[in-house]
Amino acid sequence: MEQYKQEFIEFMVDSRVLKFGEFTLKSGRKSPFFMNAGAYVTGSQLKKLGEYYARAIHDAYGDDFDVLFGPAYKGIPISVVTAIAYSELYGKEIRYCSDRKEEKDHGADKGSFLGSALKDGDRVVMIEDVTTSGKSMEETVPKVRGAADVKIIGLMVSLNRQERGTSEGKSALDEIKEKYGFETRAIVNMDEVVEALYNRPINGEVIIDDKIKAAIDEYYKEYGCR
Repeated sequence: MEQYKQEFIEFMVDSRVLKFGEFTLKSGRKSPFFMNAGAYVTGSQLKKLGEYYARAIHDAYGDDFDVLFGPAYKGIPISVVTAIAYSELYGKEIRYCSDRKEEKDHGADKGSFLGSALKDGDRVVMIEDVTTSGKSMEETVPKVRGAADVKIIGLMVSLNRQERGTSEGKSALDEIKEKYGFETRAIVNMDEVVEALYNRPINGEVIIDDKIKAAIDEYYKEYGCR
């Protein structure tokens, strides 16, 4: 595993973004782990988050894109901090764009989007926190493709939960790739998280002990797609 992935996993734990226990997901599934990117709240956390995303996007997609699109709401700050980090790390100016949940009908910036307007010929990387079922893309992709004649290069999320989406045997990320025709990547996946944390102390605490590991294994027997 690359060093920055190990560091990112520990960063998620330290920031209390990635937690282990018992959680009910929006899908109704009972999960032994939960990720909430809304828990990144400080300047230093957001700066690091942008750097991890920028590095992962650079490794996956290179520099040949123009816009980072972060769906509302959690994708908005992620796209902003990643655009800043991309400029600092790689010396390339990347525009950011996000959608509004409700269209603004007044002022100079009225419309359905925040940030840079999408233009014909733009190459876009989508950016999200985590994708469990892929439902968010059902709204977002048509919006982006309907705004201008753009090409979506790919999607980057923080964590690939490695569980099936709506189809048996296919992960949510695989379903998105198949349905919309662009690549889907994650900074880390759950196999890497388990590898990094199982019976290994982080700041003196074992995050994934035998009990949590057994719960994760049981969860994947039912919902997994590794």
